[in-house]
Amino acid sequence: MVSKEALNQHFKSIRVPQSFQDLSKTLCKSNKETKTLKKLLRVLVSEGKIEITRNRLYSLSDGDNIVYGYFEANKGGYGFVITETPGESDIFIPQRKTMGTMNNDRVVAKVENQKRREGRIIKIVERAHAKVVGKLVLLDNSYYLLPKHKSIPFKILVPRNDLNRAVEGDTAIVEMKGYNPPTGKVLKTIAAPEDPRSEIEAIVEEYHLPRRFPKAVVADATELQSRMKTEGQIEGRVDLRALPTVTIDSETAKDFDDAVSVIKTNDGYKLYVHIADVSHFVTWDSAIDLEARQRGTSFYFPDRVIPMLPKTLSEDLCSLKPKKERMAFTVEMDFDETGQRVGQTFYTSLIKSNERMTYTKVKQIIIDKDPKLRERFRSLVGMFDLMGHLCLLLRQKRLERGSLDFDLPEPEILIDIDGNLDNIIRAERNFAHQLIEEFMISANEAVAEYFEAGKLPSLYRTHEEPDERKMEEIVSMCRHALSLKRHHVTSRDFPKIITRAHGTPYEDVINYLILRSLKQAKYSTSNVGHFGLASKCYTHFTSPIRRYPDLIVHRLLKESLNGTGRKEKEEKLLVKKLGDIAFHSSLRERVADEAERETINALRAWFMKDRVGETFTGKIIGIKANSLKVRLNDFFVDGYVYVTSISDDNYVYDEGSISLKGLHTGRQFFVGDPITVRVDKVDREEREIILGL
Repeated sequence: MVSKEALNQHFKSIRVPQSFQDLSKTLCKSNKETKTLKKLLRVLVSEGKIEITRNRLYSLSDGDNIVYGYFEANKGGYGFVITETPGESDIFIPQRKTMGTMNNDRVVAKVENQKRREGRIIKIVERAHAKVVGKLVLLDNSYYLLPKHKSIPFKILVPRNDLNRAVEGDTAIVEMKGYNPPTGKVLKTIAAPEDPRSEIEAIVEEYHLPRRFPKAVVADATELQSRMKTEGQIEGRVDLRALPTVTIDSETAKDFDDAVSVIKTNDGYKLYVHIADVSHFVTWDSAIDLEARQRGTSFYFPDRVIPMLPKTLSEDLCSLKPKKERMAFTVEMDFDETGQRVGQTFYTSLIKSNERMTYTKVKQIIIDKDPKLRERFRSLVGMFDLMGHLCLLLRQKRLERGSLDFDLPEPEILIDIDGNLDNIIRAERNFAHQLIEEFMISANEAVAEYFEAGKLPSLYRTHEEPDERKMEEIVSMCRHALSLKRHHVTSRDFPKIITRAHGTPYEDVINYLILRSLKQAKYSTSNVGHFGLASKCYTHFTSPIRRYPDLIVHRLLKESLNGTGRKEKEEKLLVKKLGDIAFHSSLRERVADEAERETINALRAWFMKDRVGETFTGKIIGIKANSLKVRLNDFFVDGYVYVTSISDDNYVYDEGSISLKGLHTGRQFFVGDPITVRVDKVDREEREIILGL
């Protein structure tokens, strides 16, 4: 009988390529088996397990040269396969070898040059883009969609009978009907945005983000809410309602994942991190669970949130509201006087948050010693002061072990009640933000170490070391900006470089360059540590309301603590399921990041559209061969000065100093230089601000 196993054994025994006729003579006894062989070979070739030589002979592939991952497309047409296997370098895919792969597609690739890490796509496992947004154009009497995303570098043919009344120049959503060649059908057209809110609506459409929950999900959430009125909450839980507890979030937060408590002990400190027990309500493969898994994360925009869970859960049942009894999953940790964690326990609990605190108020209480606030919250002031002491100890420990301490500025977009853009400012980060971060990092590490020590299936939050090939730009920048003398710099030098850059005009730029050199953090069933945090073991446990992997980790931890065992077959199935969840969750996180980035760019363009011709001071934050990237001082807005618009000389890019230099005048532009610019054009369609000197 012809099978994959028989084929595999045959190739291993002969060790030489064979023609289809030879394989058929050896392995097949009937025409039916010959047809089966043909289908099997087609499948195995598509999976990369068997190769076809130029002479049309079949042979086993070198398994070491086959990689699985997702495709990260570049607007130039080429791209990279980001491998699923921890520790593997990315694979460069030239444009001619992409096989029509689109950004974020899940793929199988063959490495053709190990030294250069170059290869080709041999199979597309899962398409990331069933729908594409773009502009309809008429070329050579045929209609095409020009994708809005530059990561899709080809146009999509739209047959006339699939236009759905769309006309040339319309922005449309096209459903993909075929990928080789790319063809599609217009589902609907999108009106040009008329204000910032409709611009955000357009981005929600562009990224195909869910707007509503399915009826079954809404019904289940409603039933959970009615059931909670009669359900006993304390059974099997540790009663922590008398423990002083607070949530600390932003002023605009509506869902409260986490609450914290700190008490002083004879040997140091006891920190309680209480996380909403979402797993109590959302069970494996329920309607709510499957929808949450598909969404992967909550999506945050300046004027709205698209939640992972229905608001019944995210803003009520699971939200750790003040003065309300809530079910939680508590991580209780003991620290000595130096901030070293010396013990931890995990258990389900019932808590009652005393206050809903904000970052601003907590900072004013701990750092500013605001007398009015300290009087208002006098019953909790002692605990806040303990939190401040413990935070400093934990932070110092983390920095000493080599954790990267970025303080990259982020924009905060202010929209008034009428939907108008009020301002774009640098978001404030204060000591209270650091405090919550340190406490959450500690809890995540404690949970991850539990799984690692027990060799239990789990999802880890991994962050691999950067590729040393990406270090050149950082070294050049540091030599110029920080007078760095060393010729060889490794990623292990990053903490010292960040410290040295602190307070200089180059701080933001160097932090950004280092961040850009790092690989993207992702979810994985294998623990390879977290480079950015210098953590040997890390997971995400503290935000199950808005991140699906956290909910999974809650379930797995609860099952382990309850002594739930699995047979070997069940364990294997679980690990495979977790691998798929890790991949999908990482992908959805990237989609959320991209949508947020596009929103910021779009709203910056809206904010500056009436300021064309005005002059601003700013700072050069990036230089490429064709442009200067400038951040304005008055607003947290970035724009570009293109080299072609600088008319006083011919400028060339100097890689050594990351600068532009005039060939005749000797004038140079360096990263970090102050600069005065004029707003020449605002391209709302491209979401770009074009500046002139």
